[in-house]
Amino acid sequence: MSLQRQIGFWLASLVVFVLLLVLLRDVLLPFVAALALAYLLDPLADRLERMGMGRLAATIVILVVFLLVFVLALVLLAPLLGQQLAGLVQRLPADAAKLQALVLERGAPWLERLGGAKLATEAQSSLGNLVGEGTKWAGSVLQSLWTGGTAIIGVFSLLVLTPVIAFYLLVDWDRMCATVDGWLPLDHRETIRGLLHEMDTAIAGFLRGQALVCLLLGIFYAVGLSLLGVNFGALIGIISGFLSFIPFVGSLTGLVLSVGVAIVQFWPDWTLPLATLAVFAAGQFLEGNIFQPKFVGGSIGVHPVWLMFALLAFGTLFGFVGLLLAVPLAAVIGVLCRFALRQYLASNIYHGGDATKAAEVRMRAGADL
Repeated sequence: MSLQRQIGFWLASLVVFVLLLVLLRDVLLPFVAALALAYLLDPLADRLERMGMGRLAATIVILVVFLLVFVLALVLLAPLLGQQLAGLVQRLPADAAKLQALVLERGAPWLERLGGAKLATEAQSSLGNLVGEGTKWAGSVLQSLWTGGTAIIGVFSLLVLTPVIAFYLLVDWDRMCATVDGWLPLDHRETIRGLLHEMDTAIAGFLRGQALVCLLLGIFYAVGLSLLGVNFGALIGIISGFLSFIPFVGSLTGLVLSVGVAIVQFWPDWTLPLATLAVFAAGQFLEGNIFQPKFVGGSIGVHPVWLMFALLAFGTLFGFVGLLLAVPLAAVIGVLCRFALRQYLASNIYHGGDATKAAEVRMRAGADL
């Protein structure tokens, strides 16, 4: 098959894949969630197999334990987080207005010195409009998140079909991988295997490692803020940990929310707002020096900017299914782009017809792969 026909085949396959995602996005959620669950739990099943347990028994044990932990966490945390979310949405406008008044009270003298009373008045008006719009937006986002989260959790397919599908996928995971490996074209089998291994390293390194980092950070922030007595501390901590899936977004969001709430709650005492700041500083230290190096490492291959773009793009195009697929697809696209770049740098197009140099680079690229 010529290069043009191969390119045409893969482009047509990509178009068909995207069209299927668009057409079937409303029914794909339990299948995508089950696939992600089976992928995350497969190393644990392999480890139990190496310990002498059969694949079927290992799958049953893993899924039963996972479901028990999930249901227990849902029963214990959902009422607390729901109550705190309702209270945060209710108090957000009043707290924002109080924080605005504190900022203007402390900042007005400095603004008058810089630009007179007119500048202070304009700044007060602009800040008031900004805080009002921001409060409305934040309240609507929190309410939609809670409503959407409740709807998602309450969907029959997600609660009932996902564990069943994940069970069958996890039982047959190794067999499916071997079958797909047998379909690979013989002429390019080793190259494709190398690319798939690189994709698996990138996806596994980020999903499994970052999920554990988010869990640990969420627990740390929730416990730390709750011990300080910050209002809605458990909710803010969980939100910060969850958003830590996107680098820097979770810590900044939690820092702004918690410090703002602490200032309003404890003013004029600065001790506890500073202690709140110290909690997030400690969390960043743990994330950067312990959690990330130990659980994620340096083999992710997903740049934070590319990750943010992928989450926004796939989430907008395909909804919640797109959010689940964003990280794996971002990792896959990143691997393919790096492979294409290596091929280009090893080609005569880059070297201007220097066949000897291009052949040497291709050999090095093949060894690196």
